[in-house]
Amino acid sequence: MKKCFFIGHRDTNDIIYEKLKETVKKHIVEYGVTEFYVGHYGNFDRLATKAIRDLKLQYPYVKLILLLPYHPTENKIDMSDSFDLSYYPEGMENVPRRAAIVKANRYMIDNVDYLIANVKYSASNTGKLFEYALKKQDRLHVYNINNT
Repeated sequence: MKKCFFIGHRDTNDIIYEKLKETVKKHIVEYGVTEFYVGHYGNFDRLATKAIRDLKLQYPYVKLILLLPYHPTENKIDMSDSFDLSYYPEGMENVPRRAAIVKANRYMIDNVDYLIANVKYSASNTGKLFEYALKKQDRLHVYNINNT
């Protein structure tokens, strides 16, 4: 199973939705990605979740997985009908709360095959994560929808 993770700015404009959806579809059809991991802390995450949910109608075998940076008993999340599963990365129990999101994101970058990003500016946590991902390109396929 091929896995994909998403990183992007919290303030991402909705205008990227169609481009994001096309990119996700390409990852399903051309690259064989079946598992998509998404956070839930900003508009880019919301748009990625919507794109995958919409594409699941056409590709029902695809899994939408919610990344949990905080222990599930500590931070209750309403999974509703949006997600197939949730995922709390191994070893996160001892990570300080203020570092949990960055640590969980780095864990995903280290453990997926593809990264779909929307990065406009590097002077942000998203920009730093993107730079980290670029250093992993020997095994990680990185796609920034903002550059195309």
